Amino acid sequence: MSVQSMLRERIAVAKALLERVETLSCSRKGGVEGRAKLCSKLRAELKFLQKVEVGKVAIKESHLQSTNLTHLKAIVESAESLEDVVSVLHVFTYEDQFGEKQTLVVDVVANDGHTWVKAIGRKAEALHNIWQGRGQYGDKSIVEQAEDFLQASRQQPVQYSNPHIIFAFYNGVSSPMADSLKKMGISVRGDIVAVNSVLCIEESEEMTSDSSCDEDVDNDEEETIPVTKVDRDTIVASLAFPTEIKVDVCNRVNLDITSLITYVSALSHGGCHYIFKEKVLTEQASQERQDKVLPKLDEFMKNKELFACQSAVKDFQTILNTLGGPGEKARAAELIRRLNVVPDEPSERALRLVASSKVNGRSVTIFGTGDTLKAITMTANSGFVRAASNQGVKFSVFIHQPRALTESKECKATSL
Repeated sequence: MSVQSMLRERIAVAKALLERVETLSCSRKGGVEGRAKLCSKLRAELKFLQKVEVGKVAIKESHLQSTNLTHLKAIVESAESLEDVVSVLHVFTYEDQFGEKQTLVVDVVANDGHTWVKAIGRKAEALHNIWQGRGQYGDKSIVEQAEDFLQASRQQPVQYSNPHIIFAFYNGVSSPMADSLKKMGISVRGDIVAVNSVLCIEESEEMTSDSSCDEDVDNDEEETIPVTKVDRDTIVASLAFPTEIKVDVCNRVNLDITSLITYVSALSHGGCHYIFKEKVLTEQASQERQDKVLPKLDEFMKNKELFACQSAVKDFQTILNTLGGPGEKARAAELIRRLNVVPDEPSERALRLVASSKVNGRSVTIFGTGDTLKAITMTANSGFVRAASNQGVKFSVFIHQPRALTESKECKATSL
């Protein structure tokens, strides 16, 4: 293929990928986090290729073959192959084995956060050479990168489970590398290709310890280290993305005050066909007519253990006694019978939160107790969740729309 033909092909690919990213983002309500960043990288690549096309930049054929487009295409294809994509090019912060702060870019976060994907566009030959210590100085092997992913994932649990990691190879991976990744607990996607042993080199004579390719070989000077070469024509296996990724589903739910109120509210039980004197109640009634909240709560709570801490129940009862109508009070009594009411026991990380307009002691106690229980806190208090996250404390939550107690207000409201 001529340079001009290859250039036109790369430009067409870049344009098509931009359209595919837009489609991907539209497939998820609220969009996909990082979409703008991915589009920006694609536009930069497209702009560069177009400059080459009009002669503003001189480039060799080898440069076109090693374009960033290969990796960006791999990211897009990975995102299209998985369900419930949350974000692309997401940056996670974690501590390495020495306690130093590090950052890790995860190409695709899918399955509502339970799956991390690293998309790899480099050829199997280059990856294999780096793994055997025959790459350029500073090159990090895929196996070393996998160790970083595992370290970071242990510090970023989703609903108290570590994310599942997939390494997706779009230009093949050698079978010994794939085996090493699988032993580490990493899933592999792509063509797994064979390797051939081409020669043996005396470690003491022709290879330094830094270029050793087999971690299992000891440092005995008489030991020989096999140097292998990728045999691209022999495909051992072709692995697709896992169709089903087993996730340890958390079966504990911690209800906060906003959820307790929403669950028993008259608005949630058919009393939404009113215009109330209070604007906020009228808005909630309108939201309820368009999008009923109770079925979502029931679906989430189904077949799970239900908990609430003593502070949440006590404050809920106080609010109920002041504002609740007879139907709301009856539903509240029935709901509380279903709950395991537990003592307040906020987790250590919750107690480290600094008080602010959105972070108060009551919320720290309620969410922190859910954290101690390893339960998902059901809440309409998204403000606290965001504020805590900004302080580095991410709680496992199920966020829903709020509903107030309105039964006692119906007598002064206008019926629709």
